[in-house]
Amino acid sequence: MQLDYGLKLETTQKLIMTPQLRQAIAILQLPATELAALVEKELLENPVLEPTADGNGEEPAMEAEAPVREYDTQPEADGWMEYLLSGKQTTGSTHSGAAEPAPRREIADTDAVSLQDYLEMQLHFAVFEASHLMIGKYLIGCIDDNGYLCDTTAEAALRLGVEEAAVIEVLQIIQTFDPLGVGARSLQECLLLQLEHKQSEGDSAKIDLAIAVIKDHLDQVAAGRYKQIADKQHCSMHEVQQAVDIIRTLDPKPGQAFGGGQAAYIIPDVTVERVNNGYSIHINDNYVPQISINPYYREIARDADSDARKYVEGRINAAVWLIKSIEQRRRTLYNVTEAIIGLQSEFFDAGPKCIRPLTMKKVAEQIGVHESTVSRATANKYMATPHGVFGMHSFFTSGVQGADGEDVSASRVKQEIKELIAAEDQSQPLSDQALCDTLNSKGIMLSRRTIAKYREELGIAASSKRKRH
Repeated sequence: MQLDYGLKLETTQKLIMTPQLRQAIAILQLPATELAALVEKELLENPVLEPTADGNGEEPAMEAEAPVREYDTQPEADGWMEYLLSGKQTTGSTHSGAAEPAPRREIADTDAVSLQDYLEMQLHFAVFEASHLMIGKYLIGCIDDNGYLCDTTAEAALRLGVEEAAVIEVLQIIQTFDPLGVGARSLQECLLLQLEHKQSEGDSAKIDLAIAVIKDHLDQVAAGRYKQIADKQHCSMHEVQQAVDIIRTLDPKPGQAFGGGQAAYIIPDVTVERVNNGYSIHINDNYVPQISINPYYREIARDADSDARKYVEGRINAAVWLIKSIEQRRRTLYNVTEAIIGLQSEFFDAGPKCIRPLTMKKVAEQIGVHESTVSRATANKYMATPHGVFGMHSFFTSGVQGADGEDVSASRVKQEIKELIAAEDQSQPLSDQALCDTLNSKGIMLSRRTIAKYREELGIAASSKRKRH
């Protein structure tokens, strides 16, 4: 067989994902807050883009429209230049399904006080000696976000070149600061520090028993072995239960109430409101900057020399694709929401308990897109409904078959389990088998193993650990 180099031409067909298609897919997945950041970035990088604003530098108010299901027709890709140069194109060209524009939601821009700053402020009021102040600042710097000291007193003394006794003295002062339990070196110490403050407020006998339980029986409390604790402490199981109730009021992570960054808010991407006998859909992108093509660059695209024209056309092409991708995101999000409302009408009418099993494939078939498009359109997005704010992925749930052959969603089954456990006799909690029998009597046919799986997903302990004495 002869091997040699050669050149030949052949024609093949294959799918290629263009940069524009990648951009459209990425924009479809973005929640509104990230989309706003992307548009701001493009405004800085692409000179042909400009924000659409009124004379005061504020976004123009959207005109109220009746709920609609159609969108203005966009031009085909090959005719974009004629369309662009003939008139103004903005991302605010359509505004879907809203009787009134949703109000712009403000995000707090003030930084929360960090745990270290809060402790240092208290340190300056409690310590006056320079050496102790230095030790205190070092120890506070070694406290993690949960409020625990990450360094030992011996290591701190070695690094600071001081006596360990001085470090322990300052640490004891820090452990009296707010929040209670801060500066502890273990969970046990954290809980004991909080109980010491409660000794003057509650029943001393109960507090003393709670202290003994923390010191010697924390593992048995986690396992629900109250009888063993009662035998070792020579008391009744009811008294152990009361001591455990006191322990459960304590905070095992006292530092988590503090943060150093901007608070996170959930901003719904879609708002669904009840209007007469139907529902109005509003795509919440009012705070996304509206953009258009600067008319000056349209003139350059007509009259400039070849090099300048080539550059401007490239920038205009990128701007048009961005505008079209944002509009496509709005259209897709609206269509997906409309399909969800139609397929989950019982949820919107009666609440979360009536949610039905639904797959993305069913929604995709209804609106004529691929299943992956529905997944991207609902990723990391939230919907404000008459019953609260829900992640859009929560409308897609698996189901189990009822006795009548009708599917029942897993979310409804979990809600039933929560309600049954909330209403149970705590001295005789319902076992998984009892829950199974009760649900079967309601026509929801499940095995005991499935009930146990749903109960664990809800974070509910087994009946042996829920029992109160």
